[in-house]
Amino acid sequence: MHLTALDWAIVALVLFGNLAVGLYVTKRASASSASFFLGGRHMPWWLLGTSMVATTFAADTPNLVTGLVRTGGVAANWAWWCFLLTGMLTAFVYAKLWRRLGVTTDNEFYERRYSGKPAAFLRGFRAVYLGIFFNVLIMGNVTLAAIKYGAVLFNVSPVMVVVIAGGVTVAFSAAGGLLGVLVTDMVLFVIAMAGAIIAALYALDHPSVGGLDALLAHANVADKLPMVPDMSDPAVYVPLLVIPLAVQWWASWYPGSEPGGGGYVAQRMLAAKNERHAVAATVFFNLAHYALRPWPWIIVALASLVVFPDIASLKAALPQVPENILTDDLAYPAMLTFLPAGLLGLVMASIVAAYVSTISTSLNWGASYVVNDVYVRFMKPDATDKQQVMAGRVVTVLLMVLAGLFALTLESANQGFNLLLSVGAGTGLLFILRWFWSRINAWSEVAAMVISFAVSILLDRIDFGLASHEKFVAAVAITTAGWVIVTLLTPKTDAAKLSAFKAETAAFTEPGVVGSGVRAAAWGVAGVYALLFGLGQLLYGNLTAAALLLFVFTLATARVLGAIKRVPVTEEPSAP
Repeated sequence: MHLTALDWAIVALVLFGNLAVGLYVTKRASASSASFFLGGRHMPWWLLGTSMVATTFAADTPNLVTGLVRTGGVAANWAWWCFLLTGMLTAFVYAKLWRRLGVTTDNEFYERRYSGKPAAFLRGFRAVYLGIFFNVLIMGNVTLAAIKYGAVLFNVSPVMVVVIAGGVTVAFSAAGGLLGVLVTDMVLFVIAMAGAIIAALYALDHPSVGGLDALLAHANVADKLPMVPDMSDPAVYVPLLVIPLAVQWWASWYPGSEPGGGGYVAQRMLAAKNERHAVAATVFFNLAHYALRPWPWIIVALASLVVFPDIASLKAALPQVPENILTDDLAYPAMLTFLPAGLLGLVMASIVAAYVSTISTSLNWGASYVVNDVYVRFMKPDATDKQQVMAGRVVTVLLMVLAGLFALTLESANQGFNLLLSVGAGTGLLFILRWFWSRINAWSEVAAMVISFAVSILLDRIDFGLASHEKFVAAVAITTAGWVIVTLLTPKTDAAKLSAFKAETAAFTEPGVVGSGVRAAAWGVAGVYALLFGLGQLLYGNLTAAALLLFVFTLATARVLGAIKRVPVTEEPSAP
């Protein structure tokens, strides 16, 4: 394919526009560690919510959705749709708690909730485990997507993609901190959504597809359309629907969907003006993430089944692509090869925008862990703000190098997704209960992480004759039983520490407050699913079902907005 000067100019504009923003806010980002990692704690809900959405709009996400649809149909997306339950619970129960704590990173929670050396060890261990190990897994998977786009659209080697895309992103992230990330995420999200919609429209316009009606009637697509799997076959509906809704949403720690909140979602909540802004930001994120974004990707995935019905057809069309990355998820970038000049540049810019947004957030988040919870806490407690910011920039560069090296070893988006799910299996219930069950202690969390990791490796290396969903359930059961046993056998948290923590969070942990939060979360879940499936029914031409679902969405929205308005806030001084 031939990229025109206009295409290249659009892509370059997005890349270097981000770099310019990073350089522009460097002075403000460098003012203090709170400015570099939290934007000064005075961010509004709409900016934080959009940033969360932009971050999860990763370059690998369209590829992941495409791989799921091509192999398991639209219903296979329940593998990540189920996390809406986690997200809304986080919004209405935990967002208030995180913002009230006022910490710099969610790892500081451990020394606010637990006592003694075990708490300090846990804080440092989690910082390294998540900020480096898990974070590199996330960024490696996203960078793999960039490698595939580079191979399909530009015939560029994987190493060259890592050097160019990673180099520009790390320079922007190291310069601007979280403030630079938030500011650019607004623009990046608009570009990314526009690119996804354009890609879907041109996929439908492909001569082999012939429009939406022809696509929905095509033999290659007919069995992929249902949004709920075949309920007559347990071999289909158990792994695709039952396990995600019954177990996965609360049992797994997955980036952006952590039970009880955590990671870069917690970072955004901690950067909010107050508790109400933290809740509103998280609600908006869940609405946009689960309801507004999926259908353009799904349409492209369905169209790809007509244009590239199998791996052999992908291989024939893309002979330049290395065979080790030639998997179903490659069909999304393959469909972009049919875009005309100019629009190709815009869609490629949207992919670049998605990549930059996700990687920049992960770099800043990971650096905040290493600096705040390892460097300052254990190595240099008297570090000045200038030293902390400099350390953050050094760690940012090192994380990008590790992510690039790891990306070169991966093959598919599904591979990375499943790896992240398996390593975090069984830890989720602990993160939900630790705010309320006082018996949980630091060793509970250490046990959960160690057992989960060990079990996932064991189940991966030894063939027990289990299907993938059976391995997941086994990992959850063993890990959950393990950390509960450790909880009951190890000493309780110091009474004074626990009392101080309870006093700090009392306003939001009363049974009545939690109960109202759970009810609001249920309305939020109902509303977002109604919008998601209402839009799907509209595309499928089922107007009556679409109208009914959109009515449910309207009703749920009114209840959710009322719940947000009732969130009490801690008044703080305005930002300087």
